[in-house]
Amino acid sequence: MPQYEYKVVPAPLKGERAKGLKGTRERFAHTLMALMNEMGRDGWEYLRADTLPCEERQGLTGRTTTFQNMLIFRRALGAEAPVPGPERAPRSPEEIAAAAAATLSAGAEPGNAPAVARGSAGAAPSLGPARRDAARDGDKGGDGDNGRNDGVAAE
Repeated sequence: MPQYEYKVVPAPLKGERAKGLKGTRERFAHTLMALMNEMGRDGWEYLRADTLPCEERQGLTGRTTTFQNMLIFRRALGAEAPVPGPERAPRSPEEIAAAAAATLSAGAEPGNAPAVARGSAGAAPSLGPARRDAARDGDKGGDGDNGRNDGVAAE
């Protein structure tokens, strides 16, 4: 029996404008079609649409229930996906080590870590003096007020 993973996305609330589309229904259908085609390109199969309740805050102490329209997609898990079950849960340290060794890059000899390339030994790069960033500090010009308007004209 195939196993699936599911993805739930909110349904669009309004249709986006596009050339040649007239009316709300055509725009909404086009927006929905674009969303479904995008999900399909990523391997997701449309399953259904559901309207689900969602409790939200209203004011400081109140709560209200709204309903959200959700689109549900699914896709089959690949053969390499782990199958949950008690037969694979207890793994020995040897199995774990063998699996880890199989994922290591082929460039290193067994028992030795690959060499790490280093620049000059222990020398940090020179950064130079700090600079003032005028755009970040809000400086508008050379009047010396750092862009602040405190009601006094610069002379």
